[in-house]
Amino acid sequence: MKILCLILFSIALFSLLLFSDAARSDALVGGWSPIKDVKDPHVVEIANYAVTEYDKRSGAKLKLLSVVKGETQVVAGTNYRLVLETTNDSATKNYRALVLEKPWLYFRNLTSFEPLLT
Repeated sequence: MKILCLILFSIALFSLLLFSDAARSDALVGGWSPIKDVKDPHVVEIANYAVTEYDKRSGAKLKLLSVVKGETQVVAGTNYRLVLETTNDSATKNYRALVLEKPWLYFRNLTSFEPLLT
């Protein structure tokens, strides 16, 4: 009986996490949806993470100026595909960053960070 209760509780908790994440992003699983407010503090936090992580990996000294646009994709977590305006004190340049976030695991990973051709 305890095992059945544990299984049912686990299913209910998983469903709650899945539906709350999907409702938050208004996205279908696997599809990309535009971010309506790129100035949202959480989006800016993800953008700052992307720039900081890129700087650590590459030795670059970029600073985030703004999030130009972005999209989210619900997967086993949330992918953020962001266009970021950055500066290195001598020039501004736009980059496309892809960050995977799993907030229930306190996990973030910078998947890619590429310069955009202007």
